[in-house]
Amino acid sequence: MLLNFVIFIVSLSALIWGADMLINQSEKIALKFRISEYVIGATLIAVGTSLPEMAASVAASMNGKAEMAVANVIGSNILNITLVLASVFVIARRISPDRDFFARDSSWALFPVLIFSVMAMSGQFGRFDGALLVILMGAYLLFLKESASDTLLGESAEIEFAEDSFSWKNTASLLVAGLILVIVGADYTVSSASEIARGFGVSEWIVGILMISMGTSMPELMVSIVAAKKGKADMAIGNIIGSNMANLTIVLGSAAIVNPISLDMSGYLFDIGTMISATLMLVFITANQLYTKPAGISLLVLLSIFLEHTVTSAT
Repeated sequence: MLLNFVIFIVSLSALIWGADMLINQSEKIALKFRISEYVIGATLIAVGTSLPEMAASVAASMNGKAEMAVANVIGSNILNITLVLASVFVIARRISPDRDFFARDSSWALFPVLIFSVMAMSGQFGRFDGALLVILMGAYLLFLKESASDTLLGESAEIEFAEDSFSWKNTASLLVAGLILVIVGADYTVSSASEIARGFGVSEWIVGILMISMGTSMPELMVSIVAAKKGKADMAIGNIIGSNMANLTIVLGSAAIVNPISLDMSGYLFDIGTMISATLMLVFITANQLYTKPAGISLLVLLSIFLEHTVTSAT
């Protein structure tokens, strides 16, 4: 038991360190190309931190565990909003993003959730459905590319950036190292936490379902919190929106392409409803610019309802 606690602390430290490296190097790239921190957060970091979800869901699909593959995606999306975004709101001293998330990005937060719900009504996610989901992510990346010109940092902006000190070799190496630390740290964090939970006699079902989604959401949590504490709200919120997009498109789409998924919708109605509710709350918050602690607390309330229902239904 003591060894598991040591592994947990070390792996969590690796997560935090890796997240800090990702933020610092991504900021350098943003400054070099004079593009917004939101675009960096919604693409490079968002897709990178979604790799644990992709690995877990693809592996589950290949092993014929369709329910686990879909549950991981749904649970991760719920946690990204109700835990990650809520933590950003509660921890950050002041959030005043430059980007109008409601006008530019709310539809991209909502569309994949609605498309997922429509596809899931048939109880099947075939290879064609998976390809469509991956194409949807491609459309989102194209949108970010097209809107990048509107989010360029102003030419007259005072930027503390030394062009001579920038090195692609060093930056790329640190980005890869940071991403590895985040992913490996998340893996060992969830595995050690699972062993600790088993040691205390917690249900295997609860450990498997909750710990997988929580564990794979840890990269988003750490990256977003570090970004928020550094005053980079655009990057933090962009990471959440981009990660949720990646989960419902690349992650689920890849799992369906590898092995078509069949699932009984009746067992996921509450979870899907919670995911839709969390997404609508995200849209409402961005529409009214409620980047405040009370908004974070309201998201945590939804999280507590979700966890209470999950634990109760498992017993």
